[in-house]
Amino acid sequence: MRRRRDAGMATAEIAMALPALVLVAAIVLWGETVASVRLACSDAARSGARAAARGESLSAVRSLVERAVPRGARVTVRRDGEASRVEVAVPVPPPVAAGLPALTVTARAVAATEPGADSVPATDLSP
Repeated sequence: MRRRRDAGMATAEIAMALPALVLVAAIVLWGETVASVRLACSDAARSGARAAARGESLSAVRSLVERAVPRGARVTVRRDGEASRVEVAVPVPPPVAAGLPALTVTARAVAATEPGADSVPATDLSP
């Protein structure tokens, strides 16, 4: 038999635990988003470095990379005589606007520049 003073305690306990569960779920979803963005950035940087190493124009490489990553990404493309480098940085904002800063996901890729690709002017396409 239940005592009268315990009536409603389950409701109060759920009301206290529910915000914590929602916060944990939001953090888990943010972690999954960060992992997904990291994968997209890595793939885009590798593809861009390969394209730059083959001799694609650096503006075409930058465009290729920007299409593969989320908006707001900072893409840097460099090519010298020996290597082609691509760096992608994307801010991932937290799920709850609690004054927390965005987490910046960065990916870099380097590919050896192929012979003949040096004829394309070596430039730096930084934002």
